Amino acid sequence: MIQLELPLYQKPPLRRRLAGAALWLLVPLALSPSIVIAEDIVNPPAPEAVPVEPVNQIPLVQVASAEGVIRSIDIRGAQRLEQETVLSYLQLAPGEEIDQDKISGSLKSLYATGLFKDVAMHMDGGTLVTDVEENPVINKVIFEGNYEVSAEDLEKEIQLKPRLVYTLPRVQRDMKRILDVYRSTGRFAATVEPKLVKLEQNRVDLIFEITEGDRTGVHSIAFVGNKEFSSGDLSEIISTRETAWWRFFSNSDFYDPDRLNFDRELLRKFYLNEGYVDFRVVSANAELTPDKKNFFITFTVEEGERYRIGKVILKSQLKGFDAEELRGDVTVQEGEWYSAAEVEKTINKLTAVMGDRQYAFVDIVPDIDRQRDSKTINLTFSIKEGPRVFVQRIETNGNLRTMDKVIRREILLAEGDPFNMSKLRRSEQRIKDLTFFEDVKVTPEDGAQPDQTVIKVDVKEKATGELSLGAGFSTTDGVLGDFSIRERNFMGKGQDVRIGTTLSSRTKQFDFSFTEPYFLDRDLAAGFDAFRTTRDNQDESAYDETNTGFSLRLGYPLSEQLRQRLSYTFQNTEISDVPSTASRFVKEQSGTTNTSMVGQELIYDTRDSRISPTDGYMMKLTTDFAGLGGSVKYIRTRLLGTTYYPVADDWIVSALAEGGYIWGLDQNVRISDRFFLGGETLRGFRFAGVGPRDLTGGADDALGGERYVRGNVELTMPSPLPDEVGVKFHLFADAGTLGKVAATPLPGEIFRNEESVRISAGMGMTWQSPFGPIRMDFAKALRKESYDKTEVFRFSFGTRF
Repeated sequence: MIQLELPLYQKPPLRRRLAGAALWLLVPLALSPSIVIAEDIVNPPAPEAVPVEPVNQIPLVQVASAEGVIRSIDIRGAQRLEQETVLSYLQLAPGEEIDQDKISGSLKSLYATGLFKDVAMHMDGGTLVTDVEENPVINKVIFEGNYEVSAEDLEKEIQLKPRLVYTLPRVQRDMKRILDVYRSTGRFAATVEPKLVKLEQNRVDLIFEITEGDRTGVHSIAFVGNKEFSSGDLSEIISTRETAWWRFFSNSDFYDPDRLNFDRELLRKFYLNEGYVDFRVVSANAELTPDKKNFFITFTVEEGERYRIGKVILKSQLKGFDAEELRGDVTVQEGEWYSAAEVEKTINKLTAVMGDRQYAFVDIVPDIDRQRDSKTINLTFSIKEGPRVFVQRIETNGNLRTMDKVIRREILLAEGDPFNMSKLRRSEQRIKDLTFFEDVKVTPEDGAQPDQTVIKVDVKEKATGELSLGAGFSTTDGVLGDFSIRERNFMGKGQDVRIGTTLSSRTKQFDFSFTEPYFLDRDLAAGFDAFRTTRDNQDESAYDETNTGFSLRLGYPLSEQLRQRLSYTFQNTEISDVPSTASRFVKEQSGTTNTSMVGQELIYDTRDSRISPTDGYMMKLTTDFAGLGGSVKYIRTRLLGTTYYPVADDWIVSALAEGGYIWGLDQNVRISDRFFLGGETLRGFRFAGVGPRDLTGGADDALGGERYVRGNVELTMPSPLPDEVGVKFHLFADAGTLGKVAATPLPGEIFRNEESVRISAGMGMTWQSPFGPIRMDFAKALRKESYDKTEVFRFSFGTRF
């Protein structure tokens, strides 16, 4: 009888002793070492959990010298798997002679499946017996000891899931993933210990016992070799921060090696943009403190020499095109300090200009000629014809919920279009601006043909639903709160749905809105709003106002920076609770009116950010016509312009100018439709604190105005505090005038309607606090009328949670 025995996992004590006694007969196979779980650990007495301890062994094959023919194959030990499945991995079949190479190959195939914990083969007469022991199936995965990271977040990182086959390599990979999660939060002392609980039917519960440990902070950050910039300046450039008590809402002050590599790149970009072309980071070292709770971080740098721009040359290799035509679009100038960012900006702008001139295939290459003697860099922008490449197809990945068309409509390229890198970059930014995704990457890849490219859009979705409670305080409204439910990507179609309410001591508002950003699959932002607002105006004008209605709107682009919006609004307005001491002009308007109004809004916006702009300008023209039915008839127009200009790093000058006029059509303009000035629109004065006013008897009522002009200039500057604190200071000056009311006072009535210019100036502070934005302004009215209502301090605070 010929017998072959391949004990990959020796089962003590008998088989291990036999293998040792016959060691001189064993022939090692060229198989990779396997890490397995000892029998007494894999099969512990339930329900006690025991640690997973690997045992390293090398599979061996025991072969007798005689030869034989396999008459049959017997599979033993298979529980979940069909015998045919096991046979499909064997390289031997009945009728074949025993072949040691095929036996070794069969073993390799069986172990490679990851389905088996142990495999042994031997001959019993003419039967090749294959004993298999299946790996257990995971019943559930349990995390214990995880307080700082939720089980849901850990489940997203690991590969092992319920109903998958348990293998030790997978456990080891998942342990590493869990540790990586904790290290990304600064917990380098975290440990993970896997344990198994054996269940019936060859199932196991896998338990990851986690000891999180304390976060490893940053004790200090030092810079060596920096001469032109102080260590304090460089500390503001990098993202890592020294541990401080006020950074309890941030993890930037915990050590992260990936962040350290990112900081090296931030330093390199900073110096390149300041003209230090030879700059390099020699090393970035992190050393544990003696108590092993924090790190000392040291950056060693070589700054090198600083270079200015020498000659800026434009060369064209395009037939019939003079490169000097683009001179006005070059943003780098001779004599300025070299900046890699400005060079990139010039390339992007020239590429866009050439695209507008119908040069679809253009390649602009900068040639940098470094003149070490004069410390200048000569720049040559070579404009040549690029390879003729067309878009073969566009692929989207990662959008499990968001429809493909929501992403594709933001891409400025389509299948068959000439490929344009500038449009590709703008497309990526447009997808990011949707705010539906945590991460967006748009990359071109080689297509099926040399002249084709495939655009791959990889996104990582994030939650777009919002359930928010708000609380705050403002000088105008007092204590306020709001509640809203909003879904910005309704049903994955990119639709915006919101329902909300706001309550304060002076205002009660309920509103519902729906917006379809691509109505009829075109770039048409269509939507409607329903609202009901009640406002207490007793302090300003001795009346309460309630507005109930709805509006329809449609917006569309006229160009990339110019947008038009049309709207229709129907509104019921009630003026009520007018006391007997109120102005005659207010009493006359007590009651209910209906307004049917169409409007248009034209916006031209070049700002670099809509939230925190630092450069560019915006202009807006608004026109409303009321009179398509209803009881109110007027034409109202407003023009607003604002500009931002950076004078230095984090020093921004902004200026605003705005004016408006309303004409009554065969009727006087009602008080609810007039303009009011003051508060946020004219600091130093209370809301509705300037303009026409009735002072008859005991009344002191603001009547509003039919025309106004206002403007302000503001300088925003950084505070001495670290940037991440989010505090900025402001110096400002405001001016404005409000007047003209179509009303004639009766004898004995005291009616003031001077349209003099009011001026104020002051300073303020904004803080992007962890609890919400806070703003405080101190202003003094420098020019005013005796009846104006002024205020020195204005405060606003709000948050959502």
